[in-house]
Amino acid sequence: MKLYHAPASPFVRKVMVTLHETGQLEDVEVISATGTPVDSARMPTSENPLGKIPTLVRPSGPALFDSRVICRYLDARAHGGLYPESRIWDVLTLEALADGIMEAAVLMVYESRCRPEEKVHDFWVEGQWAKIGRGLDALETRWVSHLAGPLDMGQIAVGCALSYLDFRHSDRQWRQGRDAVAAWEVRFAERPAMLATQPA
Repeated sequence: MKLYHAPASPFVRKVMVTLHETGQLEDVEVISATGTPVDSARMPTSENPLGKIPTLVRPSGPALFDSRVICRYLDARAHGGLYPESRIWDVLTLEALADGIMEAAVLMVYESRCRPEEKVHDFWVEGQWAKIGRGLDALETRWVSHLAGPLDMGQIAVGCALSYLDFRHSDRQWRQGRDAVAAWEVRFAERPAMLATQPA
């Protein structure tokens, strides 16, 4: 298999952590791909018409894209148990919440990277951060007991989302008022798979 990859992408990191946790890292060739929504020349547009990463090319069948699809495929391939049927709807919802936090955080980066400084829409940026804040509050009030349970894809997604906030938005100090999630993140960040996939 071939994985189109950029080390700073939290969605790519989610896939890389999954590969580590399920013992499939050696089954994948990692191919560098970078770009933005307005510069997709170095993105895998022939495999993924959306021009986004991660994109996973399989030996047979169409390429897979969207980290949720890829992670579900990799987990099924390895019988990894990261999507347990006994709590599948909680896992999928938590993964979606974490992905939404990542998406909003990435859009904040794109707003300043893809626009001239005088055209950056600060009100829109703050709207994205408001989404993130609500998501973090939900983690603190609703999801801490789930995060403390057996490893699943929801936890991996949350770990990658929180790490990305530190990587790109450390000035926002997301931990304030969210002591339980902050303490969980410190522990989760020490997993070998997380240490091996730190963004750069």
